[in-house]
Amino acid sequence: MTRWTLAFTTALGLSLAATLPAPAQESPFAPRMIINDQVISWYELEQRMQFMRLLRAPGDLEKEALKALMEDRLRMQEAKKLGVELTEEQIKRGMEEFASRANLTADQFITALAQEGVAAETFRDFVMAGLAWRDVVRAKFGSQASATDTDIDRFLTNQGKVAGVQVLMSELVIPAPPGREDEVMALALQLSDSVVGEGAFASAAREYSASGSKGRGGRLDWLPLANLPGAIAPVVLGLAPGETSDPVAIPGAVALFQLRGILEESTETAESTQVEYAQIALPNDGAFDSAVGAIMGQAETCDQLYTALPGGGVSRQTATMAALPGDVAMALAGLDQGEYSTTVVQGSSRLLLMMCLRQPVPQEPEMGMGTEPPKSRADGKDPKREAIREQLINRKLGLLSDNWLADLRANAIIREP
Repeated sequence: MTRWTLAFTTALGLSLAATLPAPAQESPFAPRMIINDQVISWYELEQRMQFMRLLRAPGDLEKEALKALMEDRLRMQEAKKLGVELTEEQIKRGMEEFASRANLTADQFITALAQEGVAAETFRDFVMAGLAWRDVVRAKFGSQASATDTDIDRFLTNQGKVAGVQVLMSELVIPAPPGREDEVMALALQLSDSVVGEGAFASAAREYSASGSKGRGGRLDWLPLANLPGAIAPVVLGLAPGETSDPVAIPGAVALFQLRGILEESTETAESTQVEYAQIALPNDGAFDSAVGAIMGQAETCDQLYTALPGGGVSRQTATMAALPGDVAMALAGLDQGEYSTTVVQGSSRLLLMMCLRQPVPQEPEMGMGTEPPKSRADGKDPKREAIREQLINRKLGLLSDNWLADLRANAIIREP
């Protein structure tokens, strides 16, 4: 049983006694929010909250569910404008694919949802909005998100040398509290378009950034590219020196990056990096700095943290940089063994993160006896290169999609009765 399956089936077995929001009127179909003249009812909100709770979604469920429904309305409105329609076969296939993540069929998944009061239509609407948006984004931006043979060659060249590439970069991390995501994304887009040169970026970082590098104008020291989060490394690698990236959404914030220099070592090394780190969640209040000082006064290594906190509270984890949440990965990126960071905030807590060990993840062994080579495609194209092409296109479409959805939210007429 996969971890996802275990989490989902455990959640299904729990009683959902948490209080749902009370409708403003007695009818559950009264409007909770109106998006461009389309209603989101209290019933839909309660259903989405129930669905998200079963999936163990983090954060404030009411806020997150309302935001998700609002975005789904915007997605479906754009689909209608562009004439994008889904067939029953596409919808069914999408529902099967989603249910398969829990090792269930769509029918089994729907039955499990129904046992906890979630209607099949809620699941269907959720899947439809995602599928429609995918087709809408490809229809609108497909011509802008191409990947040339040169792009693929560059990817293949860098792929085996990621750990040998050093980057000199600056960061600008703007906090995005719940409910202000659109405002922050709009600001980040404005800065991305207007900030030109290192001096301007440094000034913007001092004014807007919340990262520990704010006082240095966002400037970071030389970093191995492999230390960066999987979603950020290709963004930085695609920049020319002096160029500023498009906004990148990370948990609780939106980030901009500027490349100041790049250095490539000649020796090929592992493709990715694995880190072992310790994590301690402390109250994010006026006593935080003194608490960190007391802990770090007794601990110079991860092992010593257990002595500094004999009552527990130390969580030790191992993961590849690509698998880490963006904010945690960025905090760990510049750390050497025994160094720590306190830049990550999660709700009412701030994390004390200490680097225990950083090591390369070995590459897959070379193809040898008994290993079947990749099969050729009927059209003569290399399947590995075509898979990379699709990956690069999807990455570009993802960035374009996020920016467009932020614009749609900013321009939507949103009313609450």
